[in-house]
Amino acid sequence: MLNDPEDRGDPRGIGAGASPPGPFGATLERALRWATACHRGQVRRGSDVPYVAHVLAVALILDRLGFPEEVVIAGLLHDAVEDTEATLEQVRARFGPEVAAIVGHCSEVKTDARGRKRPWIDRKRDHLEALAAAPDAARAVVLADKLHNLLSIQLDLHDGLPVWSTFHADRTQVLWYYRTTIERCSAGDERLGLLARHCRELLAAIEALPVPEKNR
Repeated sequence: MLNDPEDRGDPRGIGAGASPPGPFGATLERALRWATACHRGQVRRGSDVPYVAHVLAVALILDRLGFPEEVVIAGLLHDAVEDTEATLEQVRARFGPEVAAIVGHCSEVKTDARGRKRPWIDRKRDHLEALAAAPDAARAVVLADKLHNLLSIQLDLHDGLPVWSTFHADRTQVLWYYRTTIERCSAGDERLGLLARHCRELLAAIEALPVPEKNR
């Protein structure tokens, strides 16, 4: 449940008697638990892999590159507002304004004022425009997200899965979106450049693969 009683109280989710800061503290544990609860029952596109595996991978990428805990937590929660019932207000109450701001930059506006789902291309163009003004921390999360998505696409294509038919856009549009996102997010912190380089390498490998009819 998103409103788990154990997450009430201290804005950072740390109550009396919590363990002291260390390699893995109470705040990160609470973020891990909440991300798992938020994405319960969801699976990755075109597979039976639990969706939480993706946000864990994003957080791991960020942690391995030495980003601070707030960015790693934002990695765990980067899809919570966009794809679950969680709200930015809940993120802010549990993990503070910095995490909430990063998650906000990572979240697309999927519905219009009347609650109707917006077209894929409109959502992507608006988000790309917003990323131009996003801070380095948010762009790091976006690139870590794209890196794991591209790796997943590459593995699924190698396994012969009908990847492109699972998107709400065709292969050309999807690859355009990834390419443009990488370019928009690559400047700034040198770690952004490293993430962007790995994303470009995966994207090039994907583009070089033959496209069977069932994958078109």
